[in-house]
Amino acid sequence: MTFRDVIVIGAGHAGCEAAAAAGRCGASTLLLTHKLETIGEMSCNPAIGGLGKGHLVREIDALDGLMARVADQAGIQFRILNASRGPAVRGPRAQIDRRRYRAAMSDALKAQANVSVMAEAVEDLIVEDGRVAGVLCASGAAYRAARVVLTTGTFLRGVILRGKERVPAGRAGDAASVGLADRLYTLGLAMGRLKTGTPPRLDGRTIDWSGLAMQAGDAPPTPFSFMTGSIATPQVRCGITATTRATHAVIAERLSESAVYGGRVAGKGPRYCPSIEDKVVRFSDRDSHQIFLEPEGLDDPTIYPNGVSTSLSAATQDRFLRTIPGLATVAVFRYGYAIEYDYVDPRELDATLEVRRLPGLYLAGQINGTTGYEEAAAQGLMAGLNAACGAAGSSPAILGRDEAYIGVMIDDLVTRGVTEPYRMFTSRAEYRLRLRADNADQRLTRRGVDLGCVGAERERSFQGKADTLARVREAASALSLTAAQAAEAGFQIARDGQPRSLVQLLTHKEIQLADLALIWPQVADWPAFAREQVEIDAAYHGYLDRQDADVAHFRRDEDLRLPSDLDYAALGGLSNEAREKLIAVKPATVGQAARIEGITPGAITALLGHVRRRAA
Repeated sequence: MTFRDVIVIGAGHAGCEAAAAAGRCGASTLLLTHKLETIGEMSCNPAIGGLGKGHLVREIDALDGLMARVADQAGIQFRILNASRGPAVRGPRAQIDRRRYRAAMSDALKAQANVSVMAEAVEDLIVEDGRVAGVLCASGAAYRAARVVLTTGTFLRGVILRGKERVPAGRAGDAASVGLADRLYTLGLAMGRLKTGTPPRLDGRTIDWSGLAMQAGDAPPTPFSFMTGSIATPQVRCGITATTRATHAVIAERLSESAVYGGRVAGKGPRYCPSIEDKVVRFSDRDSHQIFLEPEGLDDPTIYPNGVSTSLSAATQDRFLRTIPGLATVAVFRYGYAIEYDYVDPRELDATLEVRRLPGLYLAGQINGTTGYEEAAAQGLMAGLNAACGAAGSSPAILGRDEAYIGVMIDDLVTRGVTEPYRMFTSRAEYRLRLRADNADQRLTRRGVDLGCVGAERERSFQGKADTLARVREAASALSLTAAQAAEAGFQIARDGQPRSLVQLLTHKEIQLADLALIWPQVADWPAFAREQVEIDAAYHGYLDRQDADVAHFRRDEDLRLPSDLDYAALGGLSNEAREKLIAVKPATVGQAARIEGITPGAITALLGHVRRRAA
């Protein structure tokens, strides 16, 4: 039996990134999946990125992950969301050709050194001496490894619900995973049920597009990956329609068919991505809700109606769809459904995503209570990276809240847990002026090189870009105007005797970089990415200094480590509630302890006292 460093279970977005990350680190890696043809499957919306989510994709890319490059190969409509707002909250997004994405992801994994892929249904874990030692498959095969990464998505005891139908499944057409769920329950892990849903898939050839508004992507499209020069795939438009009063009347009449309103589901769904039933009930004062008709591929007539996720019966879906403009004669390829599944309370994990009660086992993706391809992929990358580090006996890879949205997400999960499917938003990041999508490589690629997960090609590309940016920033700081010189150029600045650098001049809203290029022609010769960074430096001039001070304060608390074997039951000065929460989370630092919901300043004072006494 061949021994591997790392085994990854599941080839969705988390599993693909986990396997690739482990392979990049030099770990011999085996990726096991139910079906080879569903590698990189987009089970719901065929789109990547968005607000907060696009930041995650750029960070995955900065660490040499796959998602951004694969999305660039398969993207059929690219847009920067919030383009009119500040750079910190802009979100790259792309509509994806589902088939192209699967094919490109499969090719990327085949090309990845140290990774092999096999079609096997894993039923159980091999546990020896309190550690995971491998996996057992339905075929009877056993595979042994130093570390195992579990990325089961919605497959753990998954159940599809549509009207009165209740079908055990991980997603449409794929069986649920029961054996692995049973194993996790026997470990005594805190677990629960969550719910998500998907809309019907429509035949675009039966839609009347003539009366619908159409939305094009950005021209030219902005790639996700820092390694992509331009997008070569043909681009498409999406249609826009909306529900009507007649739609709402049909849904209200058949509300008892809904999995939630009919009382057939216990798991909680995401508030920010409600089903059409939820919208009708919760926003009863509204006459319509917008729907985006999104193509699923260049050579595929399937349309994804974004905005009408539902678990109503097939007959009712047919009825309400035909009340929507453009869909009066629409044919349905597959009806929408809700799916309920098991998840593990992420507070059972440490910051490396390793299960505390079973060393050697890492969890990533929806099994940790998250939703979204991007959240899953980011966790997968970090779980695979840490599994490889663990197998090699090297230090773990942990990103802080001040370093990456990935760090924010993992800290939120392992510190606070979830009460509903967790989705990334820019508002979750305290230091979002620093954690922008445009500077993800500046923040993380050098870190990835040090961790061993960034390849030589990306390292060379990044170093060239970093050198260019350093030269441009130095040049920008050397260019300056006095108040008199600025006045001659038509700019009004304070006459305080202090010259203003190019960056300082750009802090004036009426002064644009194009204006300054008329004074200093060399500015026009700077690469576009460098000009953009100079403009962003100016936009956040002063604000970043204040945020740096906040980060320094944050780091002071993060550097105060708490012993992993700290006996909170014996620690004085804690309320019973605080003691229970600290025992449940086992925070690694005083800073993490302070972020646990319900932990008071008094409890932090008690912890600080313990740290200082221990250090004395």
